[in-house]
Amino acid sequence: MLRMFLFLKSLSRSVRQKEHRRERSDLSKTRGDPCTSLTVWRKSLVISCNGFTVIDSYGDVVYRVDNYTGRPKELVLMDGSGKSILAMRRNKNLRLLDTWLVYGGEVGDHRTSTKEPIFYVKKCINILHGNPNVLAYVYRCRSSEKGYAYMIEGSYSHRSCKVMDETKRVVAEIKRKDAIIGGVSFGVEVFMLIVGAGFDPGFAMALVLLLDQMFS
Repeated sequence: MLRMFLFLKSLSRSVRQKEHRRERSDLSKTRGDPCTSLTVWRKSLVISCNGFTVIDSYGDVVYRVDNYTGRPKELVLMDGSGKSILAMRRNKNLRLLDTWLVYGGEVGDHRTSTKEPIFYVKKCINILHGNPNVLAYVYRCRSSEKGYAYMIEGSYSHRSCKVMDETKRVVAEIKRKDAIIGGVSFGVEVFMLIVGAGFDPGFAMALVLLLDQMFS
C-alpha cells in the first residue's frame, strides 16, 4: 500500500502539467480557466480501514475518508490533516430513493437537530426519467428556486461522469487514469477528478463519495 501511495504521489507531480493539458476535456471546451486535477485512490492510508485518499497535482494528500465500509448512514470527508469539512447523511424520510443530505463540517447524532443541510443529492431512477444517462440530481436546500443546482451524467462504474450546472455547463469530471509509462491501467480503483475553476473541489469529492454509495 505504501509503495502504491508513493508511486501515485510521484506520478501526480511528474505529469502535473501534462495532465492539466490532456485531461481537461470538456471543461477546457466550456471554460478557459485553469482546472484542479486530483488523483482519487479508493483506499484509506489508515491500517485496517477502508476509504479514499485524494492527492493533488503536487503529490500532497488534500482529502481523505476513513472507515468507509458497506452502506453507512453517514460519511465524513476530511482534509489532508484529518479535519472534517463535509458530512453526508442518508435521508431517513425517503426510503424508496437513495437520497443524501450534505452538511458543512462534522455532523454527529447530538448535533444533527441544530445543523441545516446545504445540499441534498438524489439518485435518479432511470425508469422514471427520460434521460438514461442521468445518475443523480443535486439540489440547494435553502434555495427558493425550483429545479436542480447540478446534474450528474455518465457511468460511475466506468469512472466516466460529468457534473453540470443548470445551464448544462460542465463544472467537474470523473475520468479513468492510466499510467503514462507503458500504458498500464489502474482499473477503477484509481481515477481522476478534474474540477473547473470556481467549483469547490471538496464538494466535488463529496459527490464522488455519494456516487460510490449509489452505484457500487
